[in-house]
Parts: sequence; C-alpha cells; structure tokens
Amino acid sequence: MFQRIKSMARAIIRMYKAADYLTIFKTFLMQTQNLGYPRIGSQRQLKKACEQYWAGTIDFRDLQKTAFKIREENWNTQLEAGLDLIPCNDFSLYDQVLDMSLMLGAIPQRFVPVLTDVKTNTETDLYFAMARGYQKDGLDITAMEMTKWLDTNYHYMVPEFTAGQEFKLFSEKVFGEYVAAKALAGERAKPVLIGPVSYLLLGKEKEEGFDKIDLLQKILPVYVKVLTRLRQLGAGWIQLDEPFLALDLSEKEKEAYRIAYRYIAREISGIKIMVATYFEGLQDNTRLALGLPVAGLHIDLVRAPEQLDEVLARVPDQLVLSLGVVDGRNVWKNCYERSLSFINKAMEKLGKERIMIAPSCSLLHSPIDLEPENSIDPEIKNWMAFARQKLNEVTALKQIVEGNERLLQINKEAIQSRTRSGKAHKKAVKDRVAAITDADATRRSSFAARRALQHSRLKLPAFPTTTIGSFPQTDDIRRLRARYKKERLPAGTMRRLLKRQPSKPFAGRSRLAWMCWFTVNLSAMIWWSILASSWRGSCSLLTVGYKAMEAVV
Repeated sequence: MFQRIKSMARAIIRMYKAADYLTIFKTFLMQTQNLGYPRIGSQRQLKKACEQYWAGTIDFRDLQKTAFKIREENWNTQLEAGLDLIPCNDFSLYDQVLDMSLMLGAIPQRFVPVLTDVKTNTETDLYFAMARGYQKDGLDITAMEMTKWLDTNYHYMVPEFTAGQEFKLFSEKVFGEYVAAKALAGERAKPVLIGPVSYLLLGKEKEEGFDKIDLLQKILPVYVKVLTRLRQLGAGWIQLDEPFLALDLSEKEKEAYRIAYRYIAREISGIKIMVATYFEGLQDNTRLALGLPVAGLHIDLVRAPEQLDEVLARVPDQLVLSLGVVDGRNVWKNCYERSLSFINKAMEKLGKERIMIAPSCSLLHSPIDLEPENSIDPEIKNWMAFARQKLNEVTALKQIVEGNERLLQINKEAIQSRTRSGKAHKKAVKDRVAAITDADATRRSSFAARRALQHSRLKLPAFPTTTIGSFPQTDDIRRLRARYKKERLPAGTMRRLLKRQPSKPFAGRSRLAWMCWFTVNLSAMIWWSILASSWRGSCSLLTVGYKAMEAVV
C-alpha cells in the first residue's frame, strides 16, 4: 500500500510540473480498450471490393476508398462506445500476418518480379500475389502457405524465412493508418502490431540448417525503427500481440523474449508498450511475461480465469494489467457478475489506475452487429452480443465499477432469462445426459449401415466428415458433381452415372475420385464403403487423411 501511494504521489508531482491537469484526472480512472475489430464490413463490403479488384472491374483507388470507409466506420463505432484506447492497423485487406511480412520486407524472392518485371503493378498487387499467387504477364508464381491462426478457424499467410534473410522497412501502411486514426480519435488511437518473437515463431524455415528464432537480431532494428516513428507521430500506447506467450516455449524462445523487449526498452523511451496475450493462460510463462520491461500486459480471463491469482501475486510495480473479461469469440452476452469478480480482485491489489477492461482477444472472430438481425427470436436475441455489443459491455463494466447498478441489474435479468428458458434448457435432454454412464462410451453403433461397415472385411473406421473433400477429383467427376448439385439428381441416378465411369480398378485414382460427390451427399459415404467391401482383390487404406484407397490386383 505504501509503495502504491508513493508511486501515485510521484506521478502527481511529475504531471503537476507539466501542468497537464487532464492527464492527472485520467491517471486515477480505470481505462478500457479493444484489441481489434472485424474488418470485412457490416455488409461484407471488403470481400466484394477485393473480388472486384481481382477481377479488374474496379481499380486501386476504388479498393482503397472502400477500405478507408470501413476503417473509419470501425473507429467511429468504437468512439461511440466510449473506449479509452481504440486499435488501428488491426484492419487488413487480407491478413494481418501478411501485412507484417510486407512491412518488414520479408518478401520471398519469387515475388520480386511482380514489381520489377511488371512496372504497372503496385504494392497492393504484390501483396495479393503473395496471398493468392500470380499467373499473368508471363509469370507463374505460387502463393505463400496458409495455415490456421492458433486454435481459431481464421487462417494466416505463413512467413517464409531463409538463412540469409534480411529485413527492412518496406510497407508504411501502419503509419498511414495511425495518422488517419489519430485525426479522428486523437490520443485514443493505439497502433497494433504482431510482436517480434511471435512473428518469427509464426513463420517457417525454407532452408535447412538454421533456426528462425536466430533471425531476431536482424528483425529488431526494423521494429525499433517502426516504433520510433510511431512515437514521433504521437502514439502513446502501442499494442504488440505475443500470443506465443500462452503456448509452450523452449528455453531459447523464452530468452528471445527477454532479449527482444530489453532491446526495445533500451532503444526507445517515451512510449508505452502493451503486450497482448490471448486464447490461453500464461502458465509456465507467467514469470517471463511479467518480467518484460513493458508498460502493460493483457491476459485472457475468459479462456484461463485461473491465471489471475498467480499474475496478481507476481505483478511488478507500475505494470498496467489489461483484463480480458468479455469473450471475443462467442455470440453470448457477458455475465457481468463473473467479470466484476475478476475486476474487483484486481482492483484490491492494483487500484483502478493500473487496470484496463477489455475483450479477451480481438473481436475479429465475432459477428459484427446484432442490431440488424431481425430474424432471430427476440427472446434469444436478448441473450446475444456481437462485436459492436461487446464494445458496450466493456464500457458498461467500467460504469458499473463507478456506481451504475442499473446496468448490472439489466444484465442479471438477461442472464437469468437464458438460464430459465425452455428454449435453452429442456428437462428431457438434461435427464438423458444425466443417465449417461461409462458404458455408453464403448457402446456399438445402432445404425445398420455402420454395423455393416464395421463388419466388412476391410475393417474400415467411419470416415471423419472433415476429410470428405480431401479425395482427388477428375474433370468428369467435377462435371458430374456440378450437374448433381444443379439438377438435384436422385441418389439412385447418381449411382448409375458413377457406375458408367471407366471400370479399370483405380486407374490413376480416377475411380476413387467418385468420392468427391460425398461433399453433396453424405449418405453416399456409407454406400461407397459397402460397395468397396464387395470388390474382388485386397484393398489398403492410406493413413494420412483417408485421402486415397488403392486396389492391389
């Protein structure tokens, strides 16, 4: 307590000398922030504009106009919600990791001709070439690899690294977006970047004999250059996303975090770095994260509420703690009582001035706005919150802390409505769940077709539905599948057409390609398995993804 009073007194003296009375007032208020906002647009404008640009029906200026309008709407929405810190540079035409690769000049060599050999192309054309490939102007360049963003269904473009990789400031998008956001939101604008260590860990080595984390010393000077320029433009807080702090790290990777943030702290002063973690708790990395020389740390208390006690026990003096208490990845209203339990616990330890209230992660993963959804049952709609409504939940929690009990009561009524409603909770279902025993985990399927599959001499397991689209296709099969989807051919007709295909067993896997039509008729999967079991000759099942089945004649 004495240390806290002492630090507050010092802050008052510093600000009094600067005669910044507004800052003095704000210092002792709890703040709110957002980590990111959906960028597709309320009417999917970005998707449509990108597709039109790729098709050549609109030009670069039209695409930029659409992008700026969406960004401006996003900023205004967050300003209206009353947030203290509003993210910028969270917008992307395609993917935020790809944005970072372009900013850092991590451009694979094969894409260089897109700009050097085609003089009319812009930086945006290079950007989309990296994302989608480039097959024109005499060039045939494959796109960068795409994979899932941690445990979400969002995908990102995987950075490619070589042993001699060099980094330089290439794209200046982050500066343009910060200037535009600052013009609208003033000091509330907060640039967002992927942190240096997570960026490297998201990438892939394209050569053998080196470790991508060894590129840290080369990438840090570029980060310092970017952060220095943002400071010069007036940025107060800057958010660096480091989701890998919530994953298992090797000792070398942990040391990389220490090196990176000590370097940044040594090279840059007068700026506040907020390290953002999400999708999981810090766990074994708690001491590491709390030991970084930064001004703030964001933690996800939706996915890992248990981490708060350890974080509060170890939090150093002066560190601002951002509490991710509003779920950024679902569509349901926040339970204010639960969130307030975390906020109050943190307040007892840190006081209001060292706490920020925030969503658990970027709201990129949520639908945009619940208000226009008029087809939803009004009772169910009262239980829901999309990205726009989640912003209001963040600011509502702050207002409740400041004494607005009415907002808490309204939220209690909505939560209780869902708890009691027969639309969400049916006694028959509860009774059935309660009757489940350990024996049910090993019961045999009651479906005749599955039993036939299990007892076939192939002894094949049921195919996972996620692998249905993995089977190879031929041109004939694609045409047949398109006709089936368009004309809604009966299953019997479809089977007869399949049987007319060449009968040579698995020649070029063409016979196996019939499996493609399972994407439009799931029941055919069982039919295929039964049919396969009646064929002469032995069959083997490839282990990777059930991608192929080959006859050994």
